[in-house]
Amino acid sequence: MTEAQSEPTPDAAEATAPPHDANESEMKQENGDCKGSASEEKAPREFEPPEGGWGWVVMLASMWCNGSVFGIQNAFGILFVSLLKEFGSESDEDLRFKTAWVGSLSMGMIFFFSPIVSVFTDLFGCRITAVGGAAVAFVGLLGSSFVKSLGPLYFTYGIVFACGCSFAYQPSLVILGHYFKRRLGLVNGIVTAGSSVFTITLPYMLTGLLKSVGLAYTLRVLSIFMFLLMLAGLTYKPLLPKPVSSSKSGSRCPSLKRVFNMNIWRSLGYRIWAFGIPAALYGYFVPYVHLMKHVEERFGQNANKEVLLTCIGITSGVGRLIFGRVADYVPGVNKVFLQVSSFLVIGLMSMMIPLCHVFGGLIAVCLLMGLFDGCFICIMAPIAFELVGSQNVSQAIGFLLGMMSVPMTVGPPIAGFLRDRLGSYDVAFYLAGIPPIIGGAMLCLIPWVEARRKRKEAQIAADTTEKMLESKSSTQDTADDEMKTKDPESVI
Repeated sequence: MTEAQSEPTPDAAEATAPPHDANESEMKQENGDCKGSASEEKAPREFEPPEGGWGWVVMLASMWCNGSVFGIQNAFGILFVSLLKEFGSESDEDLRFKTAWVGSLSMGMIFFFSPIVSVFTDLFGCRITAVGGAAVAFVGLLGSSFVKSLGPLYFTYGIVFACGCSFAYQPSLVILGHYFKRRLGLVNGIVTAGSSVFTITLPYMLTGLLKSVGLAYTLRVLSIFMFLLMLAGLTYKPLLPKPVSSSKSGSRCPSLKRVFNMNIWRSLGYRIWAFGIPAALYGYFVPYVHLMKHVEERFGQNANKEVLLTCIGITSGVGRLIFGRVADYVPGVNKVFLQVSSFLVIGLMSMMIPLCHVFGGLIAVCLLMGLFDGCFICIMAPIAFELVGSQNVSQAIGFLLGMMSVPMTVGPPIAGFLRDRLGSYDVAFYLAGIPPIIGGAMLCLIPWVEARRKRKEAQIAADTTEKMLESKSSTQDTADDEMKTKDPESVI
């Protein structure tokens, strides 16, 4: 039964209303208090997340999603060395450049598809989008285990697997806002710590699998993670009320404004954030891809290179928990300063990698890099909620991740190209440290811009209130004068 059939029309309701409610109904009509508009206006204000309950199950499922998606991506350095041996040729001068494209294309495509994912999330919900994405990722990773050269791997691992991961990943961030608000920073820290747990354990697991069963069967084992991710996506039960469509035609097709939410770009603070973070990420993924090979070249093939990823994973998890909790106590958009500090440290640590001629020094660099990497990641969603609000956060995160795809994709291949041409990774790591510092400096403008916007809005609200009071006062004076004119005896 449609809404028009199940509810009386305004005319019918007015006709059946008791006489003493007539004035009340007239006042409601004058104020535009129709049922549809009221529900549309009240929904965002009345909804309060439960701050727990089924949300804890959703949190664990989101944690598995972050772990399985980005744990595999962060451990690509182990697969990178295996790919060089499996598909490489010593006579190929651009071997590292070509092989690095597999991992960087995969990471970049996860973010490239994000704007499309945000539209799908708004139209079909978090659950359908996440489960469908995990299924695609499963097919891509399983298909990668059957390829015999780098060319098909660009498609199966770099595009299909990454596309599925993108569709599975973004709903895991959006759904948290349905269950948490006051604890959102802490919950985001726990969820994003999932990738740290996987980053700690996967290097040892992958090394053992590659030695015992080879590259193909290792990828098939990893595809099981994507199957479990499909099951995790089934827990994403949405709670936020869907916005009421204002279309009068009765068409089931969503409006263009709902599909592509351009309102988020009206916020200058969001625009700075959406361009500043991608600017900082041109060197971000370089250590994850090339650090393992750099350690082999500097300290020998027997060096315990896996411990470096373990150090990054451990401190990244600690950083996500600590800074996620700290973010709950930092008011409003001032959370951006946490990201500024993280980019500054990450940039400096990238530049320190070539200067470490002792393995212990490299461990210290990775510990600090991981700690502030966790800070940067865990507060992305809380900052998005602060800048655009809960109703717009899906596409706000989607557009941001989409713009992050370019630097995440081109950074590692450029580093591999520099290594092939210069014979060393030193220049690549020095250059990788510059973009985070520049991007972090750009983000410093956001709190100032948002404070100025709020001052303007407060001033406009004050002026509007003052005008309304003046108008009401003048209306009252006019009414008093008319009463005196009509009833001159009332003056006596």
